[in-house]
Amino acid sequence: MFWQKHLKYIKTEMIAHNVSLKSFNTFGIDVNASSYFNVTSTETLKLVLKEHKEQPLFFLGGGSNMLLTKDIKALVLHLNLKGIDILEETEDTVTVKAMAGENWHDFVIWCLNKNFGGIENLSLIPGNTGTAPIQNIGAYGVELKDVFVSCETINIKDQTTRVFDKTECKFDYRESIFKQQLKGQYIITSVNLKLTKSNHKLHLDYGAIKQELEKCNIKEPTIQDISNAVIAIRQNKLPDPKEIGNSGSFFKNPIISVDQFKDLRQNFPEIPSYKISEKEVKVPAGWLIEKAGFKGKRFGDYGVHNKQALVLVNYGNAKGEDIYQLALLIKKTIKRLFNIEIETEVNII
Repeated sequence: MFWQKHLKYIKTEMIAHNVSLKSFNTFGIDVNASSYFNVTSTETLKLVLKEHKEQPLFFLGGGSNMLLTKDIKALVLHLNLKGIDILEETEDTVTVKAMAGENWHDFVIWCLNKNFGGIENLSLIPGNTGTAPIQNIGAYGVELKDVFVSCETINIKDQTTRVFDKTECKFDYRESIFKQQLKGQYIITSVNLKLTKSNHKLHLDYGAIKQELEKCNIKEPTIQDISNAVIAIRQNKLPDPKEIGNSGSFFKNPIISVDQFKDLRQNFPEIPSYKISEKEVKVPAGWLIEKAGFKGKRFGDYGVHNKQALVLVNYGNAKGEDIYQLALLIKKTIKRLFNIEIETEVNII
């Protein structure tokens, strides 16, 4: 009887209809959801999945890694699962569990305040913790997989729970099994990370971290110092979504063969790169886009940010379709000029 009453309550009292999602996506795109439900517990999530299993569903986290190009004709389940717990602790390491609805940067700061190291380079990445494994978020020489232990999930079809360890997640550069083979089959409800309490491994060699530390006259940086440096760098280059709608880096940095890179360098001797292996290098997509002349270009209410060419922006009331068409134009131009296919990091919906 309790379950029947609870299901009825979810069905009739807590589902809103014709809801604007403008405030729920960092691009600030104004599209409507047919219906909307705010999920605050895994038990409620299982119930609403069971009750609405025949209805189209759309899962929303922090709204930071997507471009909405149309109204969502589905039940939007907004995953606001909260809580952070310490699962295991030794003298040198700690395993921390964060629920999917925790803001990622707030979680990083929580860890730093306890001197837990390993994710300081991932400071100020927008979005929620639950989407971090899907994208295998990364920045400044660190990826989530470097500290990842496991994630807990719910099967959308039958509401069973399953834990995925690092190997099962099949992490790659901005990739995971949740973006490929199991796309749309599981909801991540929490993430477990193994962090350091002492003897922190510092990553200083990627990007402008060293220069930022030198500018602050910091010679023996702490993990907090690195976080502050990353925050300063990101704030200098990336617009605040609260001020200008954006989703951070819109494109992935392409990985090409060493032979192709050597050919490119004949025509573009200044082209930067990062070695991936003996056979592959990573080329900054932002450099390619800037070289193609898109950096700072504005098309009415949307365009490319003037400080970071990787970032597409909504200056006010742009439509998602307009920004998507700009992305296609950039991809086509990069292919024509450099013979490189660049892929979107943002999910186009």
